[in-house]
Amino acid sequence: MSTNLDKNCREIMKVIMSLAREIRCCSRDEAICRNVTFHQFIILDAVAKKGELSLAELHGILSVEKSTTTRLVNPLIQKGLLKRDKATHDSRAARLTLTEEGRETHRRVWLCLGGFFQNITRQIPEEQRKGVLESVRVFTEAMKRAAVACRCCE
Repeated sequence: MSTNLDKNCREIMKVIMSLAREIRCCSRDEAICRNVTFHQFIILDAVAKKGELSLAELHGILSVEKSTTTRLVNPLIQKGLLKRDKATHDSRAARLTLTEEGRETHRRVWLCLGGFFQNITRQIPEEQRKGVLESVRVFTEAMKRAAVACRCCE
């Protein structure tokens, strides 16, 4: 029994290490396209989807500290891709919108990423694509729940 547990744990460890290695391109602070990092694109995409977004909403989407949200947003404002205004309902709150240049940058980066995602898709046999995506979703949800419950180092 212990041997099977060890074997399963080793397999999960290998999968996580492989995933971490392969998705490094999405977690680096290097520009992926048009001088925008992957995390900055996530922000542009979230604002593009909603039209406008409060910093509090963005904080929830990114699942990072509030100071990290501000640190990620500020360069986009400085580049002229995002505009920060006071919210109409609360002058202390800020709302974010895309500038015209931000909309164009979002469109172009999305095209670039779309090509990357299509290339990934082509690497998966067509009859397995749906199952692979579902399995990855299940695995990431399991990791999220396990991370919340993890007390191994306390």
